Amino acid sequence: MLRTLLILAFFAAGLSPLRATYMILPMDEVAQRNHLKAYGITYWVISQGVEAYWLLNYKGGSFAFPYTTVFEKECKTRDVSYEVIADAQFAAIQNEIVNPEVNMDVIKLEKAPRIAVYTPEKNEKGEAIQPWDDAVTLVLTYAEIPYDVVYDTEVLQGKLLEYDWLHLHHEDFTGQYGKFYASYNNQPWYRDHVRHMESLARQNGFDKVSQLKLAVAKRISEYVSGGGFMFAMCSATDTYDIALAAEGVDICADMYDGDPADPGAQGKLNFAKTFAFTDFQLIRDPLTYEHSSIDHNLGRNVNPEQDYFTLFDFSAKWDPVPTMLTQCHTRTVKGFMGQSTAFLKKYIKPNVLIMGENKPATEARYIHGSFGYGFWTYYGGHDPEDYRHFVGDPPTDLALHPNSPGYRLILNNILFPAAKKKHQKT
Repeated sequence: MLRTLLILAFFAAGLSPLRATYMILPMDEVAQRNHLKAYGITYWVISQGVEAYWLLNYKGGSFAFPYTTVFEKECKTRDVSYEVIADAQFAAIQNEIVNPEVNMDVIKLEKAPRIAVYTPEKNEKGEAIQPWDDAVTLVLTYAEIPYDVVYDTEVLQGKLLEYDWLHLHHEDFTGQYGKFYASYNNQPWYRDHVRHMESLARQNGFDKVSQLKLAVAKRISEYVSGGGFMFAMCSATDTYDIALAAEGVDICADMYDGDPADPGAQGKLNFAKTFAFTDFQLIRDPLTYEHSSIDHNLGRNVNPEQDYFTLFDFSAKWDPVPTMLTQCHTRTVKGFMGQSTAFLKKYIKPNVLIMGENKPATEARYIHGSFGYGFWTYYGGHDPEDYRHFVGDPPTDLALHPNSPGYRLILNNILFPAAKKKHQKT
């Protein structure tokens, strides 16, 4: 029905000799009231089969698409700032952007990506098993971008082939339950989570949760290699790589899987299997709330008031991928902590692209790479608008942060698969 209305709107616009034929959603700091919902509007437009344009580095990475009264009404409904211009004006903007002397480019957005979020299932009462929220699901919901939930069973059944983009919730792919044992093993939610995961492992034919998680991690690798887009935050970044490197090696202490860890595990890690990290050291103490030396958390000496990271400025015409992923209305983003806060540079593989860093702290916060025909992005920290988000804290109300630079970076990744580009195997 909606597509029929859009066709009629286009036809009606065609009868007007003085019609304004394009809408622009400016994304600079001054002109846009709600940056986050602007992504949702753009996603919704392309989901209706209408092509949109991503104007890289033009007014903060603005979006443009053909004008209809339907689109205008939706912008007003979602309180998204917009401008209506004639096609001649839009052509002039495009000419300005394609000038080789300016660092801008025009990227066509053709098809809305199908989105899956890998996140734990809810319990029998419909309640979340883990007492924390997830930044990606929060911003998808706020921006009104639809997504499906998948977890271990669906991944092992091959369901990822139905999706273009996958987000990994704050998971522990090593099978150590986030290494929360020392602080939370007597909490009902922790015990329920362990029972649920052990049951899920048995249902899928595994003796240990670590074996289940490794199998899932390998299926996700196959998904990315085949052309998928994977995005991870917080503990799902380093634990994913640790699990891949530790294939066939027991790194879990007895309180996690019922038997001791391999005392020679460190020397048996295979870093060739990881996406992003190499030569890291496992933190063997099962009671220490940290998995490895990748995360710059233990001993991190950064004043919270001065905790910012800087986005790199890439060439829009020569490096469109990182340019898309770093579109923002500021190049300096407030830092935020998590179980995995930041990545020490010395453990990042040389072929990995660092897109955001805290240079004085020698840490990367936002990194990207390719694997096979697909792409992955790791983003350190838990919640871009909650500096220290503790277990049990209420979820962030994004209505209070509609212009969040940190959350914009997540949404860049969501629109990235919609861009027209060539895929080359690496």
